[in-house]
Amino acid sequence: MRSRSNSGVRLDGYARLVQETILCHQNPVTGLLPASAQKKDAWVRDNVYSVLAVWALGMAYRKNADRDEDKAKAYELEQVAKVEKFKHTQSTTDCLHAKYHTPTCATVVGDDQWGHLQVDATSMYLLTLAQMTASGLCIISNLDEVAFIQNLVFYIEAAYKVADYGMWERGDKTNQGIPELNGSSVGIAKAALEAIDELDLFGAHGGPKSVIHVLPDEVEHCQSILCSMLPRASTSKEMDAGLLSVISYPAFAVEDADLVAITKSEIISRLQGRYGCCRFIRDGYLCPKEDPSRLHYDPAELKLFENIECEWPVFWTYLILDGVFAGDQVQVQEYREALEGILIRGKNGIKLMPEIYAVPHDKVEEEYSNPHSVDRVAMGQLPHMWGQSLYILGCLLSEGFLAPGEIDPLNRRFSTNFKPDVVVQVCVVAESEEIKELLRDHGVVVQTMSEVLPIRVMPARILSHVYVKLGNCKKLSLSGRPYRHIGVLGTSKFYEIRNRSYIFTPQFLDQHHFYLALDNQMIVEMLRTELAYLSSCWRMTGRPTVAFPITHSMLVEDGDAIDPCILATLRKLQDGYFAGARVQMSDLSSVQTTSFHTHLSFLDEEDDDGLLEDEEEDDAFDQESTICGNSDGTKDMFDQYLNQLLHSTTTKCHLPPIQRGQHHVFSAEHTTRDILSFMAQVQGLDVPKSPMYLPVTHFKNKHRKALNLLEIPPLPQHRPNAKQHQSHSAADLNLPRDSQGNTDFAALVRQLRECPTLQDQADILYILYAMKGADWPVELSGPGQGGVTVRSLLEELYSQAGSCNEWGLIRYISGILRKRVEVLAEACTDLISHHKQLTVGLPPEPRERVITVPLPPEELNTLIYEASGHDISIAVLTQEIMVFLAMYVRSQPALFGDMLRLRIGLIMQVMATELARSLHCSGEEASESLMSLSPFGMKNLLHHILSGKEFGVERSVRPFQSIATSPAISIHELGHTGATKTERTGIHKLKSEIKQIFSGGHSLSSNVTSPRSTRCSSPSTPSGILSPVGHSLGDGQLHWEDRQGQWLRRRRLDGAINRAPVGFYQKVWKILQKCHGLSIDGYVLPSSTTREMTEGEIKFAVQVESVLNHVPQPEYRQLLVETVMVLGLLADVDVDSIGGIIHVDRILHLANDLFLSDQKSHSASDYFLEKEPVTGICNFFYDSAPSGSFGTMTYLSKAAITYVQDFLPSSSCLMQ
Repeated sequence: MRSRSNSGVRLDGYARLVQETILCHQNPVTGLLPASAQKKDAWVRDNVYSVLAVWALGMAYRKNADRDEDKAKAYELEQVAKVEKFKHTQSTTDCLHAKYHTPTCATVVGDDQWGHLQVDATSMYLLTLAQMTASGLCIISNLDEVAFIQNLVFYIEAAYKVADYGMWERGDKTNQGIPELNGSSVGIAKAALEAIDELDLFGAHGGPKSVIHVLPDEVEHCQSILCSMLPRASTSKEMDAGLLSVISYPAFAVEDADLVAITKSEIISRLQGRYGCCRFIRDGYLCPKEDPSRLHYDPAELKLFENIECEWPVFWTYLILDGVFAGDQVQVQEYREALEGILIRGKNGIKLMPEIYAVPHDKVEEEYSNPHSVDRVAMGQLPHMWGQSLYILGCLLSEGFLAPGEIDPLNRRFSTNFKPDVVVQVCVVAESEEIKELLRDHGVVVQTMSEVLPIRVMPARILSHVYVKLGNCKKLSLSGRPYRHIGVLGTSKFYEIRNRSYIFTPQFLDQHHFYLALDNQMIVEMLRTELAYLSSCWRMTGRPTVAFPITHSMLVEDGDAIDPCILATLRKLQDGYFAGARVQMSDLSSVQTTSFHTHLSFLDEEDDDGLLEDEEEDDAFDQESTICGNSDGTKDMFDQYLNQLLHSTTTKCHLPPIQRGQHHVFSAEHTTRDILSFMAQVQGLDVPKSPMYLPVTHFKNKHRKALNLLEIPPLPQHRPNAKQHQSHSAADLNLPRDSQGNTDFAALVRQLRECPTLQDQADILYILYAMKGADWPVELSGPGQGGVTVRSLLEELYSQAGSCNEWGLIRYISGILRKRVEVLAEACTDLISHHKQLTVGLPPEPRERVITVPLPPEELNTLIYEASGHDISIAVLTQEIMVFLAMYVRSQPALFGDMLRLRIGLIMQVMATELARSLHCSGEEASESLMSLSPFGMKNLLHHILSGKEFGVERSVRPFQSIATSPAISIHELGHTGATKTERTGIHKLKSEIKQIFSGGHSLSSNVTSPRSTRCSSPSTPSGILSPVGHSLGDGQLHWEDRQGQWLRRRRLDGAINRAPVGFYQKVWKILQKCHGLSIDGYVLPSSTTREMTEGEIKFAVQVESVLNHVPQPEYRQLLVETVMVLGLLADVDVDSIGGIIHVDRILHLANDLFLSDQKSHSASDYFLEKEPVTGICNFFYDSAPSGSFGTMTYLSKAAITYVQDFLPSSSCLMQ
């Protein structure tokens, strides 16, 4: 027997500890470990954590004593079918199980009988597999297992949008089986995806086939959502000690060192006790007030658990490991000593980690009154195997048996280290020789597509189809990656496929699916966003490379010059800086050596058999999946596959050429909406003719109606000659009739052949589409000459409208064809993952539909069309605005502040209202103008509304040579001196257009000026509602107008987008602590809400919003919010109660009465005393600034004190 050194003896001691506390429980057949001696089932997460100690001990022996380590044998669980289903559904009933029968690996409870969906458990398995493989262990042994692991990557890659039950298996802390998005799941998944990317699972004996691929955009989604959540853990949990596993070992998922420090500090300060940390505030698990006879809690009983939550020693093991990796020996020593004091001594002096420490039943009241003062008792599992393993691991590291790099061979511990600046390589490629020459004339030297060969430039959608083949395994019935959008991180690298190089253009340039890429200014804006994103998010070796093709659609209308905005962008790229990012403009061949390359070996020649098989892919791609006619047997099969995907959908020109003029097939009084309504009747649909705009009237109108955002009348009130919906008929639309009185479709086709305007062609095609179907052959060349389908003609018209920048028509045709934004589902997910709820459809409910969870693309598209009343214009615009909101929530999250519910239908109405007010036109004209805005203009208008800054809108006329007929509108910030570069972009186009000139109260005539508009309008008038007719616009007059209506408009906008002041929800919580409830517009928010939810919970804020959203008038809502803020000041007074049910409306009306009384005492005229008839609030009270002697806060403060004065101390001073 060899002699043992002191270190050897200590190592043997840890080996005995591992054997007697962990391995002794291992099943000899399956190798699984039960959760404890008491709980016989094997949890996935507990098994992974438990084996860490075995792995670490083995490495310590190999390093210290030349003794063979224990070899952990991984047994694959037969859950292939669930992985396959979950990739597509993300359903809680299709997920892998969380626990199994230890002796047999069988499932132990049904799919719906446990909170199985725990993304962090599967992610922890993959993360540990990656670390162990990198350390030299060989765990995966064949290519079928590699395919299974690749599909597990697909299983977790959508973690950023999957609501699961989290690491505590409970989901929402009410323990009622409600899944929620958990920061711990997102963080561990992000770490696992990063760790296993490009990892060879066969180690030194592997090759390209055994390498795992992860799309970097999925990792970045997780990173973005995680950072937006922290230090919050989920919707119902302000803080969770489980986040220690995310910010430190094992995940090291957060790259922002400051955010790591903040999260760690919050956990220690709010959750740490004398025996460990509680999991989260109001955690009832095994605490003395928990009723063990009930599986779920009553929401109001959560308050009972506060201050007596059980404390878990396992979290101190995380803090020991955190100290080891951070090199903080003081922290390591502090927590090791604390832990030694609470470990239980078992048989033969073995140290056991208890699961929890709980307050004894007879000491509950004492702990309530003086938290952390009572001695607690150990309860639960003994040992807690997960904690036991981490305790042993911490000891091995802190005593020097292992170095940190040995259990972290992938170096995740350096995630917060400084990262160098990224230089983005931009390679501009010309579509043709003509474009190349045009660019050369302006000093921009580029190559054409053919000149960059053998490098092939392909659209991003091809890459989405290529990745469908990844992880495909017939033997296991695994289909590979679902067809999904590929982000800019995925398209910014070279792909090596069959020894050839490919690079893919960014997704936003793809005009195939949606019209955003038809707007060159929008392309520039998206390029700006994506380059900034690449600069900040690129984590791979090498530089990102963006292929930017210049196509014929980027030329001006006559095709003889590059669009100026594209040309200006290319010049900025040449300068080396764009959108705050360092860029290098070069040709593709010269950047190959400095770029990142991915080898897609799953497309090698031996996999040819599966290439041309039918695929169940995104329906938006159906037309591209026709196999190309060239089936030359000598051609490479992969080339055939690419030709299949690239098969052109363009058709020959069949429609007559476009001419200028005012010829109309239909009577001019019939709008597109009339045609839509009639065709909806034909199809049996009920399309409510709700106006897109909000009623806009002037202060001086004695019969002014309330601005009612929610209770929109079913029929528009703004068109005196509007026909009733039921009165429309084919005769109204002047459709040709045959001898039997039926619609003469042959005559319609003849009219189509002859009519020279895009709008009339679109209307005729829509009638044919609705009455004959998309596949009906239109015989434009005459009977018997062969027909072209209606769908093909609409696609042709779509292209023509795009080249003419007829945005209203483009949206119209997009709606007819049911085009869907490629990234629609991702946009919705981004907003929801940032804790925003969405509504689609015009108010009120039930037409307005709420979206609270991510939806599959088809389901989301259907919901939008249903909520839009099958009005294709509203449906298409809803998609567009959703995409813009997602862009802003990623790039400028501060814009959304305390907005929790984004009501897209209401935002659309506000946008139309702003146009109606500023342009002094009817609501219908404003709606048409809104639909005719370019995507860039729409995004710019949305930005101004979200930003809360004053802005103006004015008409401008297009250059004379333009063939576009839609009105040109300019949007700009008021007083934009000193504005940022981004803010000034809204008026960039204004400089090159002929603007209206205002002089002496009269405007010059314009081809887009409304004939009904006889009033002068200044673009700097915020509301446009007090510009008197015939007065000169002197400086003093204009200054007076600027101020009038400004606060009314501000409240109207803030109310419409549900913006709340900072700290508003916390103030509401404090108020509810001192009363029985708040009554707002007849709906009560009870004080019992605070017994379930804490003040910082998002759930509580959503509850408050659900009450406020019943208020239909946005400006009235905002005054109610101001009233609640004043009540919040009174709640800070040291009193126990400020009343029973507080009626906020009464306080507001009392303040309004005080305001009117003061106005009367100053002899105000009836005009100034006029009340808004629905709410009874004075119009000028709505328009008063918050501060000042006549400000709203002054009167609200007086009213609030009057209302609750019986509950205030007698010494309180009256607020003046």
